[in-house]
Amino acid sequence: MSNILNSIAADRLSKINESPTLALTKLISQLKSQGQKIIDFGVGEPSFETPDHVNKAAIDAIHQGKTKYTPVDGTASLKKAIVHKFKEDNNLDYETTQITVGCGAKQIIFNAMMGTLNPGDEVIIPAPYWVSYPDMVQVAEGTPVIIECGQSSNFKMTAEQLEAAITPKTKWVFLNSPSNPTGMIYEKSELDAIAKVLMKHEQIWLMSDDIYEHLVYDNKKFYTMLNIEPKLRKRTFIVNGVSKSHSMTGWRIGFGAGPEELIKNIAKIQSHSTSNPCSISQYAAEEALKHDMIFFNKWKSEYIKRRNLAFEILSQSEYLDIIKPNGAFYIFVNCTKAMNKKTKDGDLIKNDQDLCKYLLHNAKVGVVPGSAFGLPNYFRMSYVSNEETVKNGCCQIINALNELSK
Repeated sequence: MSNILNSIAADRLSKINESPTLALTKLISQLKSQGQKIIDFGVGEPSFETPDHVNKAAIDAIHQGKTKYTPVDGTASLKKAIVHKFKEDNNLDYETTQITVGCGAKQIIFNAMMGTLNPGDEVIIPAPYWVSYPDMVQVAEGTPVIIECGQSSNFKMTAEQLEAAITPKTKWVFLNSPSNPTGMIYEKSELDAIAKVLMKHEQIWLMSDDIYEHLVYDNKKFYTMLNIEPKLRKRTFIVNGVSKSHSMTGWRIGFGAGPEELIKNIAKIQSHSTSNPCSISQYAAEEALKHDMIFFNKWKSEYIKRRNLAFEILSQSEYLDIIKPNGAFYIFVNCTKAMNKKTKDGDLIKNDQDLCKYLLHNAKVGVVPGSAFGLPNYFRMSYVSNEETVKNGCCQIINALNELSK
């Protein structure tokens, strides 16, 4: 019987893992159900509510009977709103035939990989990376090629690193700015250098994950690659959505813009998986993209306060080394100095996973180990909670670290 049960799993599952951030959320929920008070710094989800005008549009759509199937990859009106967004925010001109809509940015990227990769195709991914990138590539039978981008380069891939990693099998390069998990932003000069490399290799496509584009601080400016090198347009796919910009994580709407042939391939994949995204969510997203984002100024000021508070407190620990991020809502913390220390119970902290388990059970704070993002001896903290929660959680981390052996 056990052999029969074991055989149900596809071979491809051996190559991938459960999302570490979702696994942490599940564990924290279990601990909370047991009565433990856990501060969750693991999930990248805005703490603010979806704007009222967006909620109203969804309610109106329900009352108007807009609850039926829509075109597989998005309504015509939502696509027009996305075209408008790209023009207004990014000074990029697209046609609606160059737009695809899916159940979140994650599905958009997944569909793109499924619709373009053949066995053996290589995808260059700078590390630290968003946890799902390599697994999505492997499900699509591609080969992730990881470039380690350490703290000395502010966790950003250099043009020299990219050039060295390219082979005749390279099909895609991933770029995420502002970055999850580091919060770092690629400067114009850095993008220009990367663009020059990509221009020399005409077989390579660029996956530009711009989901955090509005979360930019300290007078930094966001650039998407086509602002730097328009000649890359024929092989660039820009992915974005409303989850971070409008606090619509649960609404599950992401979108992408790229060459029409790619868009058709993505729609073909989606037609056999989810079909269209939720109709009500699409009308809500349309409303979100049609209006200005005046509300977002307050959100940004709050994020900056929380970032500064977390940075100030965590920087006090002798075990932590931190670069202040200038985008997104994450701090990627170097915890190398805590390795090989012992807890008061005599347990040895051998790696970042051990440390995160220790912080969860002793500091009652959930953070994600850096190894989940491809760079061990770090952890990612999301500072989306209110200031009091950020302060308490960071202080609890400091107190727990102070209990480690010197």
